[in-house]
Amino acid sequence: MVELSASLSNAEPAPDLAPPLAALWWAAKGNWDAAHKIVQDESDAHSAWVHAYLHRVEGDLSNAGYWYRQAGQPLAKDALEVEWERLVLALECGKS
Repeated sequence: MVELSASLSNAEPAPDLAPPLAALWWAAKGNWDAAHKIVQDESDAHSAWVHAYLHRVEGDLSNAGYWYRQAGQPLAKDALEVEWERLVLALECGKS
């Protein structure tokens, strides 16, 4: 996996970052529109779950429910929340 703390200091996510993690990267940077755009057109369950997760974090539970249903069985929920925390922590460390 790409070293996230280094990639968060860049203006763009690392090119080899998978779309679901790239979406979380943009969300951690505060660009929720870019985060949604990355995963909304992906057809895999992982991207659908991340899209649902983004809506859930934003408090948009109706759209979150839709994307959870599109994803089917959520994949690695705990792992995605850990990735979210890693991204946020790396972003905060990059500010100091």
